[in-house]
Formats: sequence, C-alpha cells, structure tokens
Amino acid sequence: MHAHFLDPYKPRSSPIHQLDARLKVPLVIAFILTTSLIPIGGWPFYIFLTAVLLSAEILSDLGIPFFFKRAALALPFVLAALPVLFTQTGNVWVTLPFGLTITAPGVERFISVALKAWISVQAAILMASTTPFPEILLALRALRLPKVLVSIIGLMWRYLFVIVDETIRMMNARNARSGESPNPSYKHGGSVFWRAKVTGGMAGNLFIRSIERSDRIYHAMLSRGYDGEIRHLPLPSIPEIQRWISVVVFVSFFLIVVLARVLWG
Repeated sequence: MHAHFLDPYKPRSSPIHQLDARLKVPLVIAFILTTSLIPIGGWPFYIFLTAVLLSAEILSDLGIPFFFKRAALALPFVLAALPVLFTQTGNVWVTLPFGLTITAPGVERFISVALKAWISVQAAILMASTTPFPEILLALRALRLPKVLVSIIGLMWRYLFVIVDETIRMMNARNARSGESPNPSYKHGGSVFWRAKVTGGMAGNLFIRSIERSDRIYHAMLSRGYDGEIRHLPLPSIPEIQRWISVVVFVSFFLIVVLARVLWG
C-alpha cells in the first residue's frame, strides 16, 4: 500500500498516547464544544484554552511545529468568516470602495471565529495524531454511536487508502506509456482540452475501478460473517486515575463555559 502517508497517527510513548481512547475522544469533543461556546471577545478564555492545548501538544512528544503546520486546515473556515468584517454594525474602522466598511465589532467577531477554528482544528489533529484509527472507532461505539454510522466512517477511511493506491497505479501506468523526446523543441503532451479529456477519462476509469473493487471487497466481507459490527477482544477497564482526571477536566470545561457566559453573556 502506497498511501501510508495519509495516516495521521504518529506512534510515541507519551502520556497523551497512553490515554485511553474512550476518554480521549469525549475529552476532545468536550474541548471543541467548550471552545465554540465561549462568547465573542472572551480573550482570557481563548488564551487559557490555547495554553491547555499547547501543554497537551508538548506532552504528546510530537512538537508544537508539527501541529502548527497541520493547523493550516483551519484557513478555509477563517475565509468563510471573512464577510462578518463587513456585516456588523458599530464604530467604523476602515472605509472601502463599493460602500464596504470594516467595523470594530466585525473585527472582534472575525478574530474570535478564527481563533475558535484554529484551536478546534488543532485539538482534532492532536487526537488523530496520538490515537490509532481503530481505537477511535471503538471509542465511538463505546459512546453508543450507531454501529451503521461507525461502519460508514471506518469503511470511508479504509477506502480512501484503496482509492489513493489505485490512483497511484494509474498514474504509474500512464507515465510508463508516455514517451518523451530528448529534443527540447518538441512539446510534451497536447492542448489544455486534450489534457482535460485525458484527465476526465482517468477519473471515470478510477470511478469504475473503485465501484468494482468495493463490490468484491464487500462480498468477501459478507462471506466472512460481516454484519456491520466491529469485532474486537474485550476491552480492558479504564485506569482509575484516568477516569478521575477526565471527571476533573469535564467539570472544568463546564465551569469555563458558565463563567464565560456570565462575564461576556
């Protein structure tokens, strides 16, 4: 399999890696919900949540730059919030052409949304980088998520590797059948329309191959007794110290939201 680079999990022996996934997943969900529920302009709480997140990243033994590079995933969310700069009423900071104005409440809301997206994406990356995907699926089932939904998530993840692997094979086959002239005056390939036609043909071929291969794999799974449930050995009990730490963290998140709502509500 050539698509190993897609797997975000990085094995280490850090305390974050050793934390049980049945606690890690709900903790990350609670952290993201807490971040999203902080009122606009609650800067002290943003700083506190960022400090908590950076501490966890340091404990993960992966390094803060590792997460900062991958936090660029938050950029589309930030761009989606760009219109709030011009739609909020209040003190005008900058006047732009076409009657657009940037107001102080708009800037405050935009920065708050950007921080929330950046913090939330980093929390999700932290969980994915320190938890094997099968353990995440088991944690979702432990949270009583419907088995159909968990199966869809698991199969989607596995088929992503299959499709990428199939794409790499097609690209290698195309390169093996493509000739190049040593004469620099000859242009490799054809026009843009020709290249688009070839790309469309490859995309259609990939779709057909994926459908056929998924059908074969599904019938092979049914012949081995697959019924939509993830089979696993009995899970060990969660260490008591981890349970107490999780309770303290959950209560802290709740108090942070309540305090933020009281002060900035």
